Amino acid sequence: MIVGLLINGVAYAAIFIIVALVIYRFAGEFASRSFLVLFLFIAAGLYIVFALRAGEGILWIVGEVVGVAIFGGMALLGLRGSPWWIVAGWALHPLWEVGLHSRGPGRSFAPESYTIACLSFDLLVAAYIAISYGVGELLKSRRRRVA
Repeated sequence: MIVGLLINGVAYAAIFIIVALVIYRFAGEFASRSFLVLFLFIAAGLYIVFALRAGEGILWIVGEVVGVAIFGGMALLGLRGSPWWIVAGWALHPLWEVGLHSRGPGRSFAPESYTIACLSFDLLVAAYIAISYGVGELLKSRRRRVA
């Protein structure tokens, strides 16, 4: 079951990455970064929804809001700054998901199908951003040296 959920995360990440590439191609880098930032907020924010639906107490809700602030804040730093902030947000989000919601006390309300699939999804999205922006920066620096 866990392998199937991880494969689902890979499949959804592939679709997500294709959409991000299309946005980048037709709307530009800022639009693509905005898309990546928005969805990191959504990925973290769904835990607030899960906690509310389960009737968890105010401490859980506040804790989930803190998670959104942490990961969303990292993403926002990367919106106009270094894209490595967005990479870090996506790459670190699985620690929150697995540590707190899949294996930790949040498993009582967070669906395993979401937490496990998001592990592979988040890491692949982080890898895509790191590779695409990292390669982009290398190409820009080579063009500057040639010119």
